[in-house]
Amino acid sequence: MTQVFSRSHYDAIIIGARCAGAATALLLARAGARVLLVDREDGSQDTLSTHALTRPAVSLLKNWGLLGQITRAGTPLVRQTRFQYGQDVIDVPVQPEGGVAGLFAPRRWLLDRVLRDAAWEAGVELHTGVTLVGVQKQLNGRVCGVSLRLKSGAVEPVSAGIVIGADGRQSSLAGMVGARSTMHSETRAACIYSYVDGLSNEGYRWFFGNRISAGLIPTNDGAHCFFAACDPRAMRQWFNFDAFGGAVQMLSHWNADLAAELAARGPVERLRRYAGAPSHLRDCAGPGWALVGDAGYFKDPATAHGITDAFLDAQRLANALSVTPGDARAYQAARDHLAPRLFTLTQQIASYDWDLDQLKQLHMSFNACLKQEQLELSGGDSMQTLAA
Repeated sequence: MTQVFSRSHYDAIIIGARCAGAATALLLARAGARVLLVDREDGSQDTLSTHALTRPAVSLLKNWGLLGQITRAGTPLVRQTRFQYGQDVIDVPVQPEGGVAGLFAPRRWLLDRVLRDAAWEAGVELHTGVTLVGVQKQLNGRVCGVSLRLKSGAVEPVSAGIVIGADGRQSSLAGMVGARSTMHSETRAACIYSYVDGLSNEGYRWFFGNRISAGLIPTNDGAHCFFAACDPRAMRQWFNFDAFGGAVQMLSHWNADLAAELAARGPVERLRRYAGAPSHLRDCAGPGWALVGDAGYFKDPATAHGITDAFLDAQRLANALSVTPGDARAYQAARDHLAPRLFTLTQQIASYDWDLDQLKQLHMSFNACLKQEQLELSGGDSMQTLAA
């Protein structure tokens, strides 16, 4: 039988090759680890995303030497964030910091490809069309490898110093290793997403009203990601018959002229519906295993923090494994310094159980967490107590 993998043992095997898995693979390989990265999908297809990167995520791309590829691909620079609460407009300039001029919101086909290519250049062995079907354990219960199903249908065992799940919110690895859920929430927002061409780049624009919200995020190829969201119980009311028209009608609550412009331009890609999903915070480290990205920590997209979570997980796990190879316990502690607070704030925002003044306070608290994340990256004291 033809050998598919180059070796039978790796320092790390990573399940899932999107932004969390590819970033983790890149960092471990650059540190000298022999890494196998597998994904059940072929290539870097697009995926549902708000695309918006916060400052910690942009800083990490710069630190990893990848931000130039994102900008050279024509990803527009974001110099301002606008929050509109009813008719109250708050513009927040994005100040240059750490050699980064602003924020970015790349399409996922671009972001994931850049990360995968960088991982491959760092020596990561990448295979697609490969599915996790089981884990191998030592007598003491420590995970020591996996069983992988190939495109041919054959199943091959491969051993590793650590197995890392980056396989999304319904992570197979999390189930196989019995990762404990420490926080859970059924709260969710229902959304529709699409893309509109030709709008001027006025930065990230977020709109909030009575149990509704919307957003415009400038991304690649002259397009904006346009989304509208509401309580799931109102999804049929807003989006059942003419989803784009319903989203435009929602936007007209804040800006009738902008809504009319979107209606005239229309969507340039198919509409995508997202009815929401339960959120979780799971243990992200155990004997011989770790979880990154949505596999360990999935929040409602209401705060557009998912890619930032994925990047921070990758960096924190790489930092922990550089000190104690194969032992990710320090990673769990680093992630959980802020994760419960961010989880709670996000789910409160996604609930729509607030008035606009309360929402402003929730956003201020969330922004305080972002500043703590940025402080962590700059080498500051990330263990400072957050204001409630």
